[in-house]
Amino acid sequence: MTINCKGNLIDLSSPKVMGILNITPDSFFDGGKYKNESDILNQTEKMISDGATFIDVGAYSSRPGAKHISEEEELKRIIPVINLLIKNFPEIIISTDTFRSKVAQETINAGAAIVNDISGGKMDDNMFATVANLQVPCILMHMLGTPQNMQKDPIYNDVTQEIISFFAAQIHKLHQLKLNDIIIDVGFGFGKTIGHNFEILKNLSLFKSLDAPILAGISRKSMLYKTLDISAKEALNATTSANTIALLNGANILRVHDVKEAVQAIKIVNQIS
Repeated sequence: MTINCKGNLIDLSSPKVMGILNITPDSFFDGGKYKNESDILNQTEKMISDGATFIDVGAYSSRPGAKHISEEEELKRIIPVINLLIKNFPEIIISTDTFRSKVAQETINAGAAIVNDISGGKMDDNMFATVANLQVPCILMHMLGTPQNMQKDPIYNDVTQEIISFFAAQIHKLHQLKLNDIIIDVGFGFGKTIGHNFEILKNLSLFKSLDAPILAGISRKSMLYKTLDISAKEALNATTSANTIALLNGANILRVHDVKEAVQAIKIVNQIS
């Protein structure tokens, strides 16, 4: 249960934390919060000191109904940030949150180490060939539709089994291209109702049959705050509760806005595992 990040083997048999750095103006929780170099560096330094192993940098908002931006705009946003982070934190392990192969290629060239594709290879036919050629770890996320339409009446016959089947097919494609460092992300909130999300969380251990590390991205999502009739800003406690359930059900990476609390959850769960 290891992945190779720029020559460093990261052992995921003990869960790790991925800190979220959104450099978009309209992400659902922290959109527009990190607009200048000082804010970006301060937040990254905080996440690293709080215990993040990975920093996930996203320049394309994937919240439900988010505005579509061009590839050029995405690159214009993200490349300077990758350069800034590599310059100031040379040992940092950056994950690029993108579904575009050109963005993946250019960010890896700039120093990123992982490609995090929210479409699981479905929105760019060149993505799998690109990551296989680069030989970098790839995070495959499941999403029904696109960010613009994914929450318009998502329907499944068996949500868990359908997502497992999706991953099995996509993992097979990458294995044929000789890429072995693959992580799966069930895609909480991406083309799923609240009921679907909690069913997947309950059944998360079933995804271990795919023999790939599992990333859980539940941080402050609507499945939590809508259930409790609170705001995303008030959903830290709910996030920790959901992350704990995910860990108990086999999650290897927690992708979060709040790194310190996620690290604490891992330490507590490790006491009984």
